[in-house]
Order: sequence, then structure tokens, then C-alpha cells
Amino acid sequence: MKNLTTILFTFALSIGLTTFALAQTPAPTPGTKTPVVKQRQKNQQRRIGQGVASGELKAGEVKKLEQQQQEVNQMKHEAKADGTVTGAERKDILKEQNQTSRQVYRAKHNNRKRN
Repeated sequence: MKNLTTILFTFALSIGLTTFALAQTPAPTPGTKTPVVKQRQKNQQRRIGQGVASGELKAGEVKKLEQQQQEVNQMKHEAKADGTVTGAERKDILKEQNQTSRQVYRAKHNNRKRN
């Protein structure tokens, strides 16, 4: 009787652990989707547009900031070209976006007004 109980307990435990292991969500695999990058690009475009509307950004500043936005878009397209955006590529894009964001802020707050 003790052997039967031990076998049943072991069987139930193994079934339970197997179910638990299968229920775990798999680690996200790198893909070609970049929703964070896309949203951040939209936000930065909006910030540039607000700077133009308020007169905080001069034409040359806008041109430079737009060019930097294009560079980030180019990096994103190059990262997607092989079918997978790796963590390192995402990190590089994020770094470039951080730099662009700082430059947008500095351009908007440099006390130079558009004439």
C-alpha cells in the first residue's frame, strides 16, 4: 500500500510540475516590431512642431532636428532589414533617440526666437 501511495504521489507531483513548466510564458523573441521607437519618434515630432508653432525653434534648428529624426528612422529601417531587431540594435536606436531628445530640448530652451 505504501508503494502505491508513493507512486501515485510521485505521478501527481510530476504532472503538476509539468503543467507548471508548460504554463510559463516564453521569453519574448526579438522581432521586427519597434512600438517604443515609433511612439517616441511621434512624440519628438510633436515637440518639434510645438517649438515651431511657439517660435522657440529657428528654421536652421528645425532642419537639423528633422535630419536627426531621419537618421533615427534610417537606423530603425536598417535594423529591421534582416528580419530581426536585436537587443543591441534597440539599444543603439534608444541611445540615438536620447541624444536627439536632448538636442530638441536644448534648441527649444536656448533663448533664441524665430524672427
